[in-house]
Parts: sequence; C-alpha cells; structure tokens
Amino acid sequence: MNQPLAERLRPRSFDEVIGQEGLLGPDGQLRLLINRDLVPSLIFWGPPGVGKTTLAQLIAEQSKRKFYTLSAINSGVKEVREILQKAQGQGLFAQGKSPILFIDEIHRFSKSQQDSLLHAVEKGTVVLIGATTENPSFEVIPALRSRCQVYVLEGLSQAELQKLLNRALEKDEWLKSQKVQIKESEALMRYSGGDARKMLNNLELVAGQMGPGSEITNEAVSKILQNHTVSYDKDGEQHYDVISAFIKSIRGSDPNAAIYWLARMIEGGEEARFIARRLIILASEDIGLANPNALLIANACFDAVHKIGWPEGRIPLAQCTLYLANSPKSNSAYKAIGEAQARVKQEGNLQVPLHLRNAPTQLMKDLNYGADYKYSHDYPGHFVDQEFLPKEISGEVFYQPADNMAEKKASEVLQQRWPKYYPKK
Repeated sequence: MNQPLAERLRPRSFDEVIGQEGLLGPDGQLRLLINRDLVPSLIFWGPPGVGKTTLAQLIAEQSKRKFYTLSAINSGVKEVREILQKAQGQGLFAQGKSPILFIDEIHRFSKSQQDSLLHAVEKGTVVLIGATTENPSFEVIPALRSRCQVYVLEGLSQAELQKLLNRALEKDEWLKSQKVQIKESEALMRYSGGDARKMLNNLELVAGQMGPGSEITNEAVSKILQNHTVSYDKDGEQHYDVISAFIKSIRGSDPNAAIYWLARMIEGGEEARFIARRLIILASEDIGLANPNALLIANACFDAVHKIGWPEGRIPLAQCTLYLANSPKSNSAYKAIGEAQARVKQEGNLQVPLHLRNAPTQLMKDLNYGADYKYSHDYPGHFVDQEFLPKEISGEVFYQPADNMAEKKASEVLQQRWPKYYPKK
C-alpha cells in the first residue's frame, strides 16, 4: 500500500468520474468535444479535490496525446520553454496530435510566465489545460484566457461524496482486507471541506489507526482527525473556514476577531490579492450604501497590495479590515439586485415601455418609440413622476433602504418622490 487511497481510486475512465454531470455526462458539452477528439485549450476552475488533475489525465489518455505536467508552485519560464521545445521536437504534429501541457495552480504563474505560453497555445504547439482554485478572470491574463475555454467544476454534493465512500469500500483491496465499515460518514465529509481527495485520505488514516474490523463513527473520526488536522493549509487550498470566519467577523462588526483571522491567513501564507478581493466584495455586499466610501477604501487596498506586495501589504490589508469592521452595515444593494434578478428569471424578457425606448430613426419615432417620455431635468427638483418598469411588474419594489444614517436620508427622499411605493412609517 504505497499509494494514498485517493490515488488508488483515481478514475481510469470518464464513466468512473463522480460529479460534473453537466460537463461529463453522456450529453455533457466537454464529453462531446472529447469524444469527437476536438480538445481545446481549457482552464478548469473549481475547489480542491473535484478532479481537475484527473480530468486532464483522462483527456490525454482518451485522445491519445502526450501528456506533460507542470506545477506553478515550482516551475518557471525556463521549465515551460523546455517542455515546449520538447513538444516541437518529437514530431507529434506529423500525427496531428498536439501534446497536452497540464499546469496545476496556473493562477500562481506570473504574467511573464503566462506570456511565455501564448505563442505555443495560439499556434497549437500544445493543448493547454490549466487548473485553478481562483477566479481566472482575475488570475489568468486576458490574452491567455481568450485562447482557452473556461469550465467551472462544481464541488461534490454529499450524495456524491457518499457514493465515493461506498466505492472505496467496494473497490479498494486494502480497505476490504481490513474489513472497514462506515457506520457514520458526516464527520468524514465535514473534515474534508468538500475535498474528495482529502476525504478519502482521511478515511485511510482513520481506518489505519483504528485497525482491522473497525466501525467508523463520527466520534471516532473527530477524535483522530483533531490530532492531525492543521489549522490552515499553507498551499492555500484549505482556506475556506478561515476566510469564512474573517468575513463573518467583519460583517459582525468585530474588529478584534477580524484582525485575528487576517493574521491567521497572513501567517498561513494566503495570497494577499485573494484577501483584498474578498474585502472588495464585502464592501459592497455587507456595507454598501451605509458607507459608499467602503468600496473606495477596499479598491485602494487592492491596488496598494498589488503594488507593494509582502510583507508591507499586510498593513493596508489591516487598515481596510479595521475600517470595514467598524463601518455601518447594509446589505440593501445586495438584496435588491438578488430580488430583481429573481424577478427577471421569473418573468423573462418583458418589453421596454414605448416611452423609454430609444428612437434613432424616423420609423421608430413614427411607431411612438420615446413618445410621452418626460425629461426629468425640465421639472422642479429634476424629478417627475412617471413609470419606468414594464407594465407587468409596475409598482414592484426591489430596493428597501436599510436602517442606517445614510439610507435614512435616502428613504426620506424616496417617501417624498414615490409615496405610493415608499409610504411614511
């Protein structure tokens, strides 16, 4: 038993892959491309342990292509160029099969490292498959991203994780020899954080410590794993619990807890830009109109961190964290856009009222496009009562001002302008 359990159970075909039905099911868009041997350069974006590396290997095997792999943690431009030269020198183009270059954690590649891939990807020297746990919109340069299809891999559901545990008991020779039984699986899933690889390896660890004939329970798993689980993964993959605590502490207006969790991330080796991006999101989602300056501060923090890097970048991060924690809170903008989107999905594409339509041609004017529109600046206070929503949802109220000083003023104005929608309380 030299290989970890997760490696022993690595799928050997697409039919063995659990999850990702939308991409890999019989009619999945990626599965259809692979079956037709139309493999594009692509980026797999998803949480750890959902099978990004496995899928890259399976694509290479099914398409019968040479497979090269690099890790962005310990590879640079030199290693990339060496592999590209090797790919060109093997005469694979004569067979019409460009090799696959798989780059794990491609978000850790610098701009210059990503630039070194552009020509080879564009010319088809290699088919690039990148794997990332970070949003490629931020972490992959636009020129490279435009040459790749981005596929989002979803975290495995509890039912899918349970299916994986059942398969392990049925298929793995060591587990069968130990006569392992899983009486309760909730703790195994909880400690894995949705990471299938970690869940399987935790199963192996627990079974090994409990010995042959073990009956695995939630209590036994918790007792064993508490002594083996580190508080933070310095590779940045198991950061979800800590970033969650960080965000919730700021949302809860606790500056001391917020700065503690920030310190945990810094000491754990978290990427500064990841933290800064989350602060930007929080500034809009949880503070919003209660203090519009929060978004400006968070944006400035992101720029500062990007410019100065570590270790000084921790200072603007701390400044921004404390500012946001101490700021008044409102999620009214977050709720308003969510409710409006839900209404759009429910109603579909409702017609724009005629008086609000653009009328660049005489024909459109003849059809009354733009007719009866009242130009707000022609009226006292630059306001006039008129309908701006489609008639089917006329009078719908999506925005409700929150209870804070800034939005109380906005609420008073709304009550004056739109008393039928915002009656005085």
